[in-house]
Amino acid sequence: MRFDEFIVADSINPNLQATKKEDAIREMANSLVEAGKLPRDDYESLVRAIIKREELGSTGIGRGIAVPHTKHPCVQELVGTVAVSNKGVEFNSLDGEPVYVMFLLISPPNEPARHLRALELIARQLRNDTFCRFLKQARNSKDILQLLSEADNNQFE
Repeated sequence: MRFDEFIVADSINPNLQATKKEDAIREMANSLVEAGKLPRDDYESLVRAIIKREELGSTGIGRGIAVPHTKHPCVQELVGTVAVSNKGVEFNSLDGEPVYVMFLLISPPNEPARHLRALELIARQLRNDTFCRFLKQARNSKDILQLLSEADNNQFE
């Protein structure tokens, strides 16, 4: 699996404004609505589903990274976005530190294997310190897309 199979380029946010977990999730979900990948009518139920998943355990995995995700019937295909925060987001992360890089992933309920493969891809790339450092330093969508493309082409391995 590759980032270009599910990351919606028009939804990437290099300057997330939110500083709290729910606000960050809302801002990221809204970017997918604005990009035409999520129905506006399903926005609230989707946000609730992501928050409910967060209640099971924070997806703030440490090192300034979070990967909120859910399965939801409002999507017909796997979709995702990336956001970078300069301020940091209080995300109840495992290490207690703020989050600066977030990947939001939403998949249809009937595609659990693709959901897991996307999570595996994200986790594998986020273990690479160089990739994470460059993502945190990215200042525009073009830079983020370039990094994702380089990751897709194994340039960080």
